[in-house]
Amino acid sequence: MERKIIHIDEEKCSGCGACAAACHEGAIGMVDGKAKLLRDDYCDGMGDCLPECPTGAITFEVREAAAYDEAAVLANKQKQAQNTDTAAHSAHKESGPHPEGGCPGSRIRQMNRGTQAEPHDPQNHEPIGHPGPAAPFPNPTAPLPGPVPPSQLTNWPVQIKLAPINAPYFNGAKLLIAADCTAYSYANFHQDFIRGKVTLVGCPKLDGLDYSEKLTEIIAKNEIKSVTIIRMEVPCCGGLEMAVKKALQASGKFIPWQVITVSIEGNILE
Repeated sequence: MERKIIHIDEEKCSGCGACAAACHEGAIGMVDGKAKLLRDDYCDGMGDCLPECPTGAITFEVREAAAYDEAAVLANKQKQAQNTDTAAHSAHKESGPHPEGGCPGSRIRQMNRGTQAEPHDPQNHEPIGHPGPAAPFPNPTAPLPGPVPPSQLTNWPVQIKLAPINAPYFNGAKLLIAADCTAYSYANFHQDFIRGKVTLVGCPKLDGLDYSEKLTEIIAKNEIKSVTIIRMEVPCCGGLEMAVKKALQASGKFIPWQVITVSIEGNILE
């Protein structure tokens, strides 16, 4: 049959994932970093995804397409929900004190940084950080590095897709949800952002996931005090920001939140 359906221009698509998050029918997915119309019969032609696209890559077209199949959409949603439950159960097993199989690196760990006193310069009483081991230098006349500031990370794992739903460090936490690239772009990331917070990081473009469901559970099932989102200025980071906002709304809680944007040059943008 001939009907109205969306069209995605891959050349314009930035891979932010905002359209996939906005599509309630699951018709759009992220494939190789680009948005794709996965099945014609999942698209109802309503266009909820259009206003969410920051690059104008989505438009309507009229062409031969399978009719919208609501029953297939509902069946797919049920399947996705079952997969999510299975994945959450597996993550819980792997991240417990005694993981039964899976990657031992995803085991829950909590580091108490608050009890570690920073060494001070006896002359000016200013913190100078914890000196680390000197790295080998090919040039013996090159200057040695200065003191290495201590890590401010207090939780493990940090990847959103690996983080458990119920971890003890979430209760009473100030939550920092950061795009992967921000820690590499902003030089003082630990001191300015991680310190005093529980950290989760991710990149929806690389992971190809909608983080909103998992973040909704984390926020809804724990006593989160505040949420800070830190993202890069690039359009694809919009997917992370949107997922967090969607999770905050779906959690049913009123929690203070803010968004901080970092430029590629490593500056905080107003």
